[in-house]
Amino acid sequence: MQESNCDFSPMKKKISESLVEIKQELQLSEAVLEDENYCLLGKLESIREKFMEVESMAASFYLNCYLSSYSNIYSELSVCVQHLSERRHGALIVIERETNVVPFIQKGTQIDAQCTPPLLEAIFYPGNPLHDGAVLIRSDHIISASNVLPLSHKIIENEKLGTRHRAAMGLSEITDALVMVVSEETGKVSFALDGKLFPIATGI
Repeated sequence: MQESNCDFSPMKKKISESLVEIKQELQLSEAVLEDENYCLLGKLESIREKFMEVESMAASFYLNCYLSSYSNIYSELSVCVQHLSERRHGALIVIERETNVVPFIQKGTQIDAQCTPPLLEAIFYPGNPLHDGAVLIRSDHIISASNVLPLSHKIIENEKLGTRHRAAMGLSEITDALVMVVSEETGKVSFALDGKLFPIATGI
């Protein structure tokens, strides 16, 4: 495991400021609760949306923390995922941590190359023969592409989640790998860890 010496203070500060804003809005809402002429529903909906934004920011913060300990190219991965998201190019990226994931996947095509945003983006370009499977990254190298991951058998509340998301969750249930997903339908980004799926705020 690599030593992380990265400073994520600006991201932490933004999360903290957002939490303070939400706290103030909750206190204000509590103060006017007794006023029957004031309907809180609109305000609560606004607070709920802000909570979701903070959750997404927090996921981005922790994603960078997790990646920085196992890969020197976590910032490049963030750039790549941002580009894929903007273009709505579906992607599935496995970042290996302590556990060797090879015994748990159906291995695809050997790549063994330095991981760069242009190479990753080319792999996931629609029509590329390798774009449907998962890319396996170990440290700063792409080990293989077009890998098939085990699907999660959990009952998932959001039935709209596709095969990529179920595959990400499936591998993270049985290994300590961190698996990033870009939705082809929406462009939304998330990552799976310990069998759970977390949304990521892009462009932070």
